Amino acid sequence: MLKAGDKAPDFTLPDQDGNQVSLHALLGDGPVVLYFYPADFTPGCTKEACSIRDMHDEIAAAGMRVVGVSPQDADSHARFRDKHGLPFTLVADPDKVAVQAYGVDGPLGIGVRRATFLIDPDGVIRDAVLADLRVGRHEEFIRAAVAAGGKSGG
Repeated sequence: MLKAGDKAPDFTLPDQDGNQVSLHALLGDGPVVLYFYPADFTPGCTKEACSIRDMHDEIAAAGMRVVGVSPQDADSHARFRDKHGLPFTLVADPDKVAVQAYGVDGPLGIGVRRATFLIDPDGVIRDAVLADLRVGRHEEFIRAAVAAGGKSGG
């Protein structure tokens, strides 16, 4: 898994609406909280997405954007976003291009590890957390990044 100080690999993948989005373009608006999650609609991933949704106003006020990445397709992401009122971008990575670039592929290439990265506008990872089963660690990480104004995580 990539760590603080590493250059964040760029990617261009479809979002929940089928639009191509790149990390480079997303960083044009400020720091990005990039989080990887195993699957739409699973209990842990739903809890994580909803906790991020619930603090989205604070994240935006700190000048940061949130982007979620998982292997499901754009249609699945659109249904997940709509069902839970998610106000942030979900990126479809069915071939695990970004998943592998960030080193968060599951054991033996099965699944995706739950990881969150804080990436500054220059494309450098400022902080990262890996906590496969502890969804609360990701919420704490994002809250720390918000408190630091997008400069570091926790």
